[in-house]
Amino acid sequence: SGSQAIKALKEEGITTVLVNPNIATVQTSRGLADKVYFLPVTPEYVEQVIRSEHPDGVLLAFGGQTALNCGVHLHKAGVLEKYGVRVLGTPIDSIVDTEDRKRFADRMAEIGEQVAPSAAVYSVQEALEAAEKLQYPVMARAAFALGGLGSGFAHDPDELRSLATQALAHSSQLIIDKSLAGWKEVEYEVVRDAYDNCVT
Repeated sequence: SGSQAIKALKEEGITTVLVNPNIATVQTSRGLADKVYFLPVTPEYVEQVIRSEHPDGVLLAFGGQTALNCGVHLHKAGVLEKYGVRVLGTPIDSIVDTEDRKRFADRMAEIGEQVAPSAAVYSVQEALEAAEKLQYPVMARAAFALGGLGSGFAHDPDELRSLATQALAHSSQLIIDKSLAGWKEVEYEVVRDAYDNCVT
């Protein structure tokens, strides 16, 4: 999707600057982006690129969890505002609403959508207490984590203790959900443009 975003921006005559440490990806191929920085996608390095390039905007949704986390950090630190960089596409508040597991559950409740009973926790002890209330089996999911790091099912306190310890080493927040194992998951995506054209 990142390569397609770069192509779409170039078709509109927009100069593109890419930060990507992976030299073996289509995104970094010669001639795709106008300029490529082979740097880690961290707040420190991205701020250096922003300071040097003076971009008008930044797209966060095309760099996976790393870019989302980096963008949220840059926003909270005031870096984007300092350099006058707008977030294009998904707004920061929407990113935080979907990445912060408690905020997401709260937003779903506000619009009347049912979600599995859950609790946001910040320590192994809180995770164990939440699981006792929800009753095992439970699913533990780390917020703001790459590839579900530290997430999984726990059938007893020992399994949960292990999962929670791993997850909280990489994330400050963990959500404990009542397990929905055995349910069928259906994913439905809609793409809509500013003129209300939809593709489903």
